[in-house]
Amino acid sequence: MPKINGNEIRPGNVLEHNDGLWAAVKVDHVKPGKGGAFAQVELKNLRNGSKLNERFRSADKVERVRLEQKDQTFLYENDGMLVFMDTETYEQIELPSDILGERRPFLQDGMTAVIEYHEEEALSASLPQKVTCKVVETEPVIKGQTAANSFKPAILDNGVKVMVPPFVGQDEDIVVNTETMEYSERA
Repeated sequence: MPKINGNEIRPGNVLEHNDGLWAAVKVDHVKPGKGGAFAQVELKNLRNGSKLNERFRSADKVERVRLEQKDQTFLYENDGMLVFMDTETYEQIELPSDILGERRPFLQDGMTAVIEYHEEEALSASLPQKVTCKVVETEPVIKGQTAANSFKPAILDNGVKVMVPPFVGQDEDIVVNTETMEYSERA
């Protein structure tokens, strides 16, 4: 595994530190008036989700881990476990449904998700950035209400509430950004 200096850590890097796998969430480079510069790094454990703040001086060496990313198709959910299938080997894996967190409702049958592996262990799953959903409940369209920044609440077919522009009506398909959980465009 490649070792990098403490001042080369960037947000999104995965590090092996204190016998665990940690993702760098936030990195601040600090140059105090006295003493050497260091990187103040907020780390998140990829296995249990705990957080840690750590200081790395430029002389410190840390192991940078490369995660293997595989596209896998979602099949079904069984007793709180999500079942995914590798499209090349047809191998199936089960992951806990809380691995997706608040984005879980956007997972649809047959959807391709990116699963990140460290050796044989699945650590995280990410959905496509944009997902099409149907609006099942919202206020009716009112003519003449075209203010640029006015949004109204809507409930989607997966139970998620999002704010939509006033021209979006009930039973319309819209595209939702799964990273920000916001309306993106009409489908």
